[in-house]
Amino acid sequence: MESEDLEYSLRGNTLRVYYYMLSRGGSLGVRELQRALGFRSPSAALYHLRKLVEMGLVERNEDGEYRVVREVKVGVLKYFVKLGRLRLPRFLIYAVFNTSLLVSYVILYPQTLTSHNLVALVVGIVSTLVLWYEAYRAYRELP
Repeated sequence: MESEDLEYSLRGNTLRVYYYMLSRGGSLGVRELQRALGFRSPSAALYHLRKLVEMGLVERNEDGEYRVVREVKVGVLKYFVKLGRLRLPRFLIYAVFNTSLLVSYVILYPQTLTSHNLVALVVGIVSTLVLWYEAYRAYRELP
């Protein structure tokens, strides 16, 4: 499927199923997925799994379990990077880096009330707060 088609098809509960499978790793059965995501019936979970199979993102093995075969970055997943089994928002990495720069500046540079120092502190604090807020928003948008 093309990127636009995937973007359109991979949303709602289908995105929840895909994200759960990505974060869990390995293969899982229909009933296990149903219980984990709180679907009312196994047929609802099966519907979303079949949809993911049609998209080429998931495959069914001979045991009747499903596993992710292709990882795509669409929707909210665009804003996350994978570090081992963790998925972190890119903004979190930027926020940690910016915070460490700000703390280093405050510790290493003599703090006086000059205009240059005040501007540097204001810019550092505002940019750090914005990055932390964006990282928080990215986490909240996860399915």
